[in-house]
Amino acid sequence: MTGGPVQHDAGAVAIGRNEGDRLVRCLESLRAALGGAAPIVYVDSGSADGSIERARALGAEVVELDLSAPFTAARARNAGLRALLRAQPGVAFVQFVDGDCELNAGWIPAAMDALAADERLAVACGRRRERFPSASVYNRLCDVEWDTPVGEATACGGDALIRVAALVAVGGYEDSMIAGEEPEMCLRLRRLGWRIRRLDAEMTLHDAAMTRLGQWWRRAVRSGHAYAEGAWRHGRGPERYDVRPVLSILVWSLAPPLFALALAWPTRGLSAALLLVYPIQALRTAWKCRARAGSARLALEYGLFMVLAKFAQAQGVLRFAVDRARGRRGRIIEYKDAPGPRAEGVAS
Repeated sequence: MTGGPVQHDAGAVAIGRNEGDRLVRCLESLRAALGGAAPIVYVDSGSADGSIERARALGAEVVELDLSAPFTAARARNAGLRALLRAQPGVAFVQFVDGDCELNAGWIPAAMDALAADERLAVACGRRRERFPSASVYNRLCDVEWDTPVGEATACGGDALIRVAALVAVGGYEDSMIAGEEPEMCLRLRRLGWRIRRLDAEMTLHDAAMTRLGQWWRRAVRSGHAYAEGAWRHGRGPERYDVRPVLSILVWSLAPPLFALALAWPTRGLSAALLLVYPIQALRTAWKCRARAGSARLALEYGLFMVLAKFAQAQGVLRFAVDRARGRRGRIIEYKDAPGPRAEGVAS
C-alpha cells in the first residue's frame, strides 16, 4: 500500500462482529489513510472476541448496538454515521468500511478528487480485492465478483466514500434489511438525481475467510434474500429493481428439474437431458467472465459456482417469502466463523 495520511473534511465508520485481527488491520489502515485528527467510529454488533477493547485501544470511538434489537449492517452504519456527526457535525464525507477490510492508503485522495470534481457524485467506490485468494476457491470467487466495471454505476458495496449530505437526504440505510442494503440505498440516491461511480483505483483488501462449502452456501442464501427483499420493496418502480435477478433465480433453480420430472414418464426418462442446461450455462458463464478471471480454471470455477448459487439463492428467496407471509422480521445470515489463532496468509 502506498500514500500517506490525508487531512480533509472526512471521517470513517467501520462495522464489525468478531473480526479479531482483521479489525485491528482495518482500524490501523483508516488511521494511516485519514490522519490522526480524523474521527473514526467503530460500531460493534455483539462481538465476543475482544473487538471492542481493541478498537478503543486504537483510538476509535466505539458504538455498541443495543442487543434488544436484531443486528443488521445497515443499522450499524446508520448508528456509526450518527456518532460521527456528533463528534464532528460539519463532516462532509464518510468512508464506510467493513471490519474485515483494510483500506488502501492511496484510496482517499483518489475518491476525494472524484467527489470534488462532481457535486452530484454521492458515492465513490473502487477495487476491493480478496487478501487470500489462494486459500480457497470461495475466496477466489469473491475476488472475481468484486471486479466490477469502472465508470458510472448503479450501486456500491459496504466499502465506499460517501457524501454525507446525500446520505442524509435519503435517510441513510434501511435499518431492517439484513442484506443488500447498499444497492437499495444507492437506488434511492439515484432517484434523487445523485450519482455513483466506480473508480479505477485500489480501495480495500478483504478477508473473506471462507474455507468450506457451507460458508459459501450461506453467503449465497443471503444474496437471494437480498434480491427478494429488494424486489418486494421497489420492484414495482420504473427500474423494476431486482425483479430480473429474482426471476432468474426461480427459473434456473426450478424450471429444468420440474420439467424433467413432469416429462419423465411420457419420454421414458429422456427428459433428464433437460438437466444438461446446467453444465451448458456454467460454460457460458465461464466464457463471459474469462477476462475478469484471468485463467481458464478460475473462469470454469466461477461458471460452475454461479450455477450452483441459483439453488442457494432460491433458498434465500423462499426464506424471505416465508418470513413475509408470517409477518416475521428476517435475521442476519452469517457465513463467517469467529476468528481464532491462525498462520498469517491462511484464511480462517
